[in-house]
Amino acid sequence: MITTAIRVARVGSAAELAAALLMIAGYPALMVAALVPSVPAFAAATAVTYLADHYLHRKGSYLINRLSKVRAGLSIRFLIRQLLLILLLARMSLSDNLVFYSATACFIAFYGLQAPHGALVTLIRNRRRMPVATRNVDLASRIRIPDAPPQGLLNRSAEKMLHIDLAAVVGILVSAVLDSALPGFIGCGVTLLVGGLYVLALMPYVRGGKTPPNAEKVLAAVDGWLHEYKPETVLYFSGSKDSVYQVNMWLETMEQLETRPLIILRERVILQNLAPTTVPVICVPGGVHLMNMDLSTVRVALYAANVGKNIHLLRVPTMKHVFIGHGDSDKLASVNPFSKVYDEVWTAGRAGRDRYAIADVGVLDADIAEVGRPQLAPIRTWEGVPEGRIPTVLYAPTWEGWDGDPGNTSIVLAGENIVKKLVKADPPVRVLYKPHPFTGTVSAEAGAAHRRLVALMEKAAAERATEARFTADEAVRTQAKAELARIEARVAVLVGSGGDKGDEADATRDGVVDVKKHEEIARLRNEWNDTYWRSFPAWEHRVISGAEPRLYDCFNVSDAMVSDISSVVSDFIASGKPYAVTDSAELGVEEFKRQNTAVRAATILSNSAAELGELLEAVRDRAADPLAEDRRELKQYLLGPDEPTSIEQFNTAVANLAIKAEARNVGQESRVAQVAEAEATAG
Repeated sequence: MITTAIRVARVGSAAELAAALLMIAGYPALMVAALVPSVPAFAAATAVTYLADHYLHRKGSYLINRLSKVRAGLSIRFLIRQLLLILLLARMSLSDNLVFYSATACFIAFYGLQAPHGALVTLIRNRRRMPVATRNVDLASRIRIPDAPPQGLLNRSAEKMLHIDLAAVVGILVSAVLDSALPGFIGCGVTLLVGGLYVLALMPYVRGGKTPPNAEKVLAAVDGWLHEYKPETVLYFSGSKDSVYQVNMWLETMEQLETRPLIILRERVILQNLAPTTVPVICVPGGVHLMNMDLSTVRVALYAANVGKNIHLLRVPTMKHVFIGHGDSDKLASVNPFSKVYDEVWTAGRAGRDRYAIADVGVLDADIAEVGRPQLAPIRTWEGVPEGRIPTVLYAPTWEGWDGDPGNTSIVLAGENIVKKLVKADPPVRVLYKPHPFTGTVSAEAGAAHRRLVALMEKAAAERATEARFTADEAVRTQAKAELARIEARVAVLVGSGGDKGDEADATRDGVVDVKKHEEIARLRNEWNDTYWRSFPAWEHRVISGAEPRLYDCFNVSDAMVSDISSVVSDFIASGKPYAVTDSAELGVEEFKRQNTAVRAATILSNSAAELGELLEAVRDRAADPLAEDRRELKQYLLGPDEPTSIEQFNTAVANLAIKAEARNVGQESRVAQVAEAEATAG
């Protein structure tokens, strides 16, 4: 019941739900206490509403954000409490007392202070919001960007300003108890003084040297940097916060390009969540700003997603435009008709080329290049289950998608059957469950199924820990956990966790990566991954959520995988390990294989998961693996040859397309010159 209430109220925990209920109940309690009247009851209800409100704001509760939609926003809640305090004084026959007039005047004046305070905060934020935000771009030598105001002034500023009334409220309540106006005068004076000082503290940051340059100067500085840097290959991306993984997967590839790379983002939230990289990054929210940017040296533009904002760069004819996508699978998204707007479409292997031919969506075969999947380099080839360790099976279902197709994910119809059979397998296996980050964002049914799977996994893990046949070396685990703490502490120091992080303008000025730190962080993250898997027994079932450990790290510690039709399957094939794919739409084995190339070397599961035994047999005994040769052939078909390496293929494709772009530009210049010469002769 509590879980249901938490979900309905959109709060994150039982504590948040309790705070929300206390805050909501506190206001009727305030009214009753004012009408009775009872100062102790009013004081108690006041404390509850203050504390609950503060707790929910500190937690960033969704409920708090939605209250403003029903005319119960932050300012209204404080104003109601102040009005009820005035009512309390009136009910106590203090309406002719000086404290009554003092309280009324104080709250009116305090309310008046909120207008300049809100205006100043908004003005400061707007003036410090850069028209173009950057990382790894040296703008500090071209324009002066002053330090941001102390975050204590701007962070949750409205809440802080409103809570200044606490001095007045306490003073007035004390006056009501003591029948003396002095505490009320002091409390009101403190509230107005501190509120006025808060407003005065903000004023210097809206003028003079404490404000960043205007948009024109910032854009000119960016163009100056572009003219000096001369980028040649651009990775362009637009999307929501949840889609940032689609650009993050290409960062390492961009770092390995043999041309000068640049990343262009369109949303600030993507920049804020972008993984660390040494590649220069420019975030340009405004379409006009992007279209006016000097990208004359760029010859190849790479697109990781099909989105409407792509048009702002696609309109530039001096560069060649390529769709590289964010995964390679048999989903319809992999053959989107929008792809025909690009000069070329790059696929991992022959399978991608064939998909477009079969789909017949207007992408010409001549415009497709096979470049492999550079991201798959970290995936290790399977050598069999190590001696003395039980096999590990990864269950990595995809999400439910936007269209409600039951074939998108196995989590709803088959997930519980899959997990139950795996955790009860005999001989035993260890299960890792890593859901797609979008799971449950569209379908409540999928979200509920995910929660049931987590509960199943936790129960199975607890039961296994009590079995005598499963033992763990506590010394190894303790040492690994200590090592994890050391690594995490060092990474926190290197990335500068905590403290005053400034704002977007500060990040643009100071966002040039320290290459040595970047390399050390990468090394430490690899150490963290190795240590993480040693921090718990090799037989322990585990739910893997969040960004770490990464999906490919899960691939490397697994001996088999169960998944759905998605790029996860295509990527896992690089390991050569046995895998199973669920036919959630119940197409039947032959039709399922006909429609989905990536499952042709898979064990096909029905929603009952009755066929899981075939997968487990192949894992336990490599000689009993009838699909091993099929997987080797399918790997080359889907992902291309192992030699040359994928990054070499990718760099070659970039170089070839750059030559085509340059040839086009030279030809265009020649044609323009011929037309001009003809016009001059005719004149």
